[in-house]
Parts: sequence; C-alpha cells; structure tokens
Amino acid sequence: MPIAHERRWSVEDVWALPDDPHQRYETVDGELLVSPMPRFAHQRAVSRLGLMLGEYVQRQRVGEMMFSPYDVVLDPFTLMQPDVLVIAPVGLDVVRGEVAPPPPYLAVEVLSPSTARADRLRKRPRYQRAAIECWLVDLDSQLIERWTPDVDRPEICAVRLEWNPSGAAEPLEVDVAALMLAILGAEKDGAEGTTIQP
Repeated sequence: MPIAHERRWSVEDVWALPDDPHQRYETVDGELLVSPMPRFAHQRAVSRLGLMLGEYVQRQRVGEMMFSPYDVVLDPFTLMQPDVLVIAPVGLDVVRGEVAPPPPYLAVEVLSPSTARADRLRKRPRYQRAAIECWLVDLDSQLIERWTPDVDRPEICAVRLEWNPSGAAEPLEVDVAALMLAILGAEKDGAEGTTIQP
C-alpha cells in the first residue's frame, strides 16, 4: 500500500479526491493510504467473516455488521475503511441520515501484500487509540491476530477465537482453522490440484 508523505491529508481532502473504482483512499493521522483492488482470497475472507459476524450480532441484538466501503471518521485527519466492522444498534435517525452512525466497536482488516504494512503499523494502533477492537486476518499464516484496545501484544488465534461483546447472551466462537480452510481451500492427494471448499 503506497503511503503519501508529501502533505498532511484531512478527511475533507480525501472526500474531495475523484472517485476511482480501482483504488481505496484513507488517511490516518494525516497520512494518505492508497490501496488497490483486493485479490479474490481477500474478498472471500471478507465475505465469510462478514456473514458470520452479521448473523451473530443480529441474533444477539448487539449491533450491525457493515462492509467496506464505509467511512470511519475518528478525527479531522483520520478516515479509515475497515474491511468488516460492527457498530452498536442504531435508530431510525441514523438510518435516515439525520445523525452520524456511531464508531465501530470491532474493525476487521484482512491483510494482503499491498496493505499489510499499513494495516499493522498505521491502522491497527489508531483503532486501539480509539478503543476499537481490531482483528488482523493473516491468510498467509492462517491465523487471526486479535487486538483489544488495552494490549501491547495480540491474542494469536490459529485454532479458535472467542468473542463476547457487551450485551451478548453467548459468545461467538470462530473455528479459525475451518474458516481458513473454507477461504483458501484444501490440497487434494496426488496431482489432482487444489479443491476450493464451498
């Protein structure tokens, strides 16, 4: 992900950029982050995680799941678009656009070669400073780094992740190994190649 250092970019500056369906623009503490269209595996991970989180928060009545593009504005110089996010339940005033939606309490970033550095070193610390839990989904290592706002090191979830947001009657239990298998597929025996799981 290219990072532009020539100037301090505000949220208004980013909003003024021309629409480009092939690029995503964000600014973190005034640094412009530009990311290209994601690869297939990235989008599959976003889809699987989003569906899982969406069904869970709706069933537990603890919020709403949203996909990028969705602007999370934390200050005049920080606008981020998590791949997947969860916000608290909202009223009709938010739905009608009369008031701004609340900031997320969970942001999920699926790492890719072009975004991993900025996701880890720019966006993740900024989420933590805003008291937003952040999951970094590492498809290469087949694990999820779970960063809560008050930690210096993440919980490394390679087998299982348990998430119990405030107000939920029961936790969400993510079988990380099965999720990675569903996203990335499984090797078949011999020379038959790769099978992508449904």
